[in-house]
Amino acid sequence: MITPIIEIEHLVKQYRKAQKPSVDDISFSVEAGEFFAFLGPNGAGKTTTISILTTTLAKTSGRVTIAGYDLDREMQQIREKIGIIFQKPSLDENLTAEENIRLHVCIHGLYAYRPFYRLMPAAYRSRIEELASVVGLEENLFKPMKTFSGGMQRKLEIIRSLMHQPAILFLDEPTTGLDAVSRSNLWQYLQEMRRTTATTIFLTTHYIDEAENADHVCIINHGKVALQATPQEMKQRLLDRYVLVDAPDQAQLRAELNEWGIDFKANGTGFKIPYQEATPQTLIARLQTPLSLLKVHEPSLEAAYVNLIGAA
Repeated sequence: MITPIIEIEHLVKQYRKAQKPSVDDISFSVEAGEFFAFLGPNGAGKTTTISILTTTLAKTSGRVTIAGYDLDREMQQIREKIGIIFQKPSLDENLTAEENIRLHVCIHGLYAYRPFYRLMPAAYRSRIEELASVVGLEENLFKPMKTFSGGMQRKLEIIRSLMHQPAILFLDEPTTGLDAVSRSNLWQYLQEMRRTTATTIFLTTHYIDEAENADHVCIINHGKVALQATPQEMKQRLLDRYVLVDAPDQAQLRAELNEWGIDFKANGTGFKIPYQEATPQTLIARLQTPLSLLKVHEPSLEAAYVNLIGAA
């Protein structure tokens, strides 16, 4: 049996003077190479959980292992295996963009420090230029941080987190402040990186559409796990999937649906037919009556998320 790259058992975080735990006895696991989305409303416990997993916040109780290392005893080994993009920038505004990255990689022992960019190893210069082109910062690397907008600072944090090619990349709302093009470019790069290097991606985001392609989704609410499933399972469990059909000869269509024993409801635009299969292709192929309307309703992950959180 393959050991999960992230394994959490009965994790609890109780802040002093708080009446209830911020994280209340949650358990889940993430497989190596997986794209895992950790979702929930503000105050649900997402950032607290990700802070514990990235060794920046102490837990109250529970067991956590990351990349085979125990969180209580092997924090340094865990830090060497992970990359992090936090919600809030953690950059030195007195340095240039490149100097921020150089300081980071040298502190973490990836490269020996050199006082000038041109003296840094070719591998460092190649990597930083590659990542800068992905997020559109190639013309700003040597400008002071004081001149950077919030979106530009976010891009720089993305570069910094990917410099050492981590086994696990924690993304805490990584596209906040990015324009649509930069957001799209970042996700294209992350998916390509995951495909070629088997990097595990652990995402929290308020852009629920960013989790549509996740392998698994875990939703947390009020500090507890509300649901764990694939996006498809989540949509099937929480929302109706149906086909809307209509025909010039409604009587003929109604008779055919009854003949096939197909469950349907009449509405103002024709007939609503629910389906449970992966696609409605088999259902549609059975109909011989000429149609004037055929519309497949495939719910989004965001709609399923809103349905779950709104009902809580």
